[in-house]
Amino acid sequence: MTLAARPTLAATLLGHVEYQETYDAMRRFAAERGEHTPDVLWVCEHAPVFTQGLAGKADHLLSPGTIPVVQTDRGGQVTYHGPGQVVAYPLLDLRRTGYFVKEYVYRIEESVIRTLAHFGVTGHRVAGSPGIYVRLDDPFSHAALTGPFSPDDPFRGLGKIAALGIKVARHGTYHGVSFNVAMDLEPFSRINPCGYAGLRTVDLSTIGVHTTWEEAAHVLSQKLITYLAP
Repeated sequence: MTLAARPTLAATLLGHVEYQETYDAMRRFAAERGEHTPDVLWVCEHAPVFTQGLAGKADHLLSPGTIPVVQTDRGGQVTYHGPGQVVAYPLLDLRRTGYFVKEYVYRIEESVIRTLAHFGVTGHRVAGSPGIYVRLDDPFSHAALTGPFSPDDPFRGLGKIAALGIKVARHGTYHGVSFNVAMDLEPFSRINPCGYAGLRTVDLSTIGVHTTWEEAAHVLSQKLITYLAP
């Protein structure tokens, strides 16, 4: 199924696919990309898997159990993918978009914030910690986060609802963002999510928003198309 898109960015809903085969396909796409290769957005869901970034430390994998661990070439630390999570992989030529990496990350995060707003939820950035967070006490509050924040606990009162990890090779992007919709969150307790001990992970259902994976995937896809289009 192909979602509606601007001509410069096509989004394809892959559905449930294995992480390793998707990772391999992304790397092939990046290696074979040419000057005229169209930009694409793959949107999918994975079976349970932990993925380690290039900076990932083994001691952040607390107790993986039977869930496989895949070493990857993206940035960041360990995270978890599983059913009930929307995973979006933008495969873009940054020369074509004109974005530097920092702006690219900002635009992905903004897409998640706008997706949350669609469901009435306020998303927040935390400086120096890529991804999107929500207030645990009132995820629907529009109030801005206020400091000062404790350097020992910058996530006090927050839960992480979207994780981001990217790779840029020869100006082409791969990997992307995961957005938690309605998951079994227990596997997150087996790791230090994104390298932060004690960081709580939430999904839409945890904070009282009940929607389908398909609707969340559609909304996030459209926001990414809007905010990543050059």
